[in-house]
Formats: sequence, structure tokens, C-alpha cells
Amino acid sequence: RDYLARNLLAHGAILLRGFNVGSPADFERVAGAVCPELFGEYGDLPREGVSGKVYASTPYPANQPILFHNESSHLPRWPLKQFFFCVQASETGGETPLLDCREIAQALDPALLQRFTEKGLMYVRNFCEDIDVSWQDFFKTKDKKEVEKICHEGGMTCEWVKGRTLRIKQLARAVSRHPVTKEIVFFNQVQLHHPYCLDPATRKSLVALFKEEGLPRNVYYGDGSKIEDSTMEQLGKLFWERCKSFPWQNGDLIMLDNMLISHARKPFTGARKIVVAMGEMINATDLPPV
Repeated sequence: RDYLARNLLAHGAILLRGFNVGSPADFERVAGAVCPELFGEYGDLPREGVSGKVYASTPYPANQPILFHNESSHLPRWPLKQFFFCVQASETGGETPLLDCREIAQALDPALLQRFTEKGLMYVRNFCEDIDVSWQDFFKTKDKKEVEKICHEGGMTCEWVKGRTLRIKQLARAVSRHPVTKEIVFFNQVQLHHPYCLDPATRKSLVALFKEEGLPRNVYYGDGSKIEDSTMEQLGKLFWERCKSFPWQNGDLIMLDNMLISHARKPFTGARKIVVAMGEMINATDLPPV
């Protein structure tokens, strides 16, 4: 465990390949041996199996990429360690590109990095039926008062739009300092939330349906000003230039330091099954200042 922990901090990610892990239950035992405190209350992913600590990967159309993000970085609490296990590799594509957040912080234009550091981010989420996970599933309750309590305790603002749809706003850092290595990291989900990163037809139809303020997901600078499309274009080019990826093989297991490495998913064909576990939860308030 010490050997893995030491190398994980150095490299950000470790691929474990070629040993006998054949099922999600096996995977959970391995992940639990490395990280004894696996998290079982994650609202954004569907559960896999009965234990409650292994999740199916994000259900998203196979012909579309899932863009780079650090898990739960838009929330006040997130896992420091994350594990992926390949039950079934796809016929083509489906890689999980990995991106070193230290390298991105160093490569960004200094003025842009400073702007993200000083302003931070404001994530806006509208829980829209049949578009995303429901607020009941996300918060694990049907009680609106309990949702309001959770939001208040987590530093989020929330409002009930037309008495039914929930809109939450969360201020978060865009740039952080790793709690162990003390390195500066570009740690966020800006690509996953910004409407620029949708394909143009989808963006146009969603804005027509919900208007800008009602989009299922959006992100602004922390002061509420818009993040420029040109900035998102610059980030996208940098991310894809710097990422590393490889084809999955059945039985592969990847360990990530979630603050050092962000991940994505490429489009794929054929059946694909990747399951996920995470643990060693950390609070934003526990981080050293940037």
C-alpha cells in the first residue's frame, strides 16, 4: 500500500494489468485493500451490485465523448482516490484519457490561470426530468426541507423553480493546492458544465428549451460573469494535446489521485462496462491556500 501511495503521488495514476480480478466484487476488494474508506453515498452515478460502494460509469451516449473533469470537484467534498475497473472493453474506442492537472496549471497562460485562481467558479445545476439524475436520487431524499438543509450545510444556494425543479448554485475553486504534495492543480469540472462544450445543435436546442439560466448544467466565473467561449476553446485544445490514453483490456484496473489527474471518455462502439469506486473523502475547507 505504501509503494502504491508513493507512486500515485509521483505519477497521479497507476495502471494495474494482468492479475486475477474478474468481477466487480473482486474489484471492490482490491480497491478496499488500497483505500479502506470507500465512499458509498455518491449521487451522480448508478450503483453496481449490492454493496453500495461500486458504481457503474456515467450513462452517456456512446457516440459522444465525456469531457475532462475531476470527480465531484464542483462540490464541497470529493474523493482523493478513484478507481476504474474494466469488466468489458468496447470493440472500438472507449478509452479513458488522463490529464495531469499540475501540468495544465503550469502550461496555462499566467494571466488566465490568475483569473481562474482569483475568481474561482460558480456551478449552476438545474435538475430537469429525463435530462439528468433526479434531485431525489442525487440527494438521496424526497424531502425538500432535507435538501435545503443539505445545501445550506454544503455552502450551496438552492431554489425551487415553479415549485418543482431544483436549481442549485455552488461556489468552488478552479485552482487548488494538493493537500499532500502542495502542488498547484487545475482542479475543476469547467469542461463538463460549460455549454460551449456541447455540440452546437444540442446547445442551440437546450437554450431554446430552457433558456440560459435553466440549462441542466452551466458554469460561470465565481463573480457570476460568463466564461468566454474563446477561453473554453483554448482549454479544450490544451487538454487534448496533453492527455494520455490507451485501449482498455478486460481486467484492467486504474488508480487515480483525483486532484492530480482529471479523466474523460472517448466515444466507442460495442458493449463497454467500466465500474468505479472512490474513497478518502476530503473537504474544500481542508485544503491549504493557493
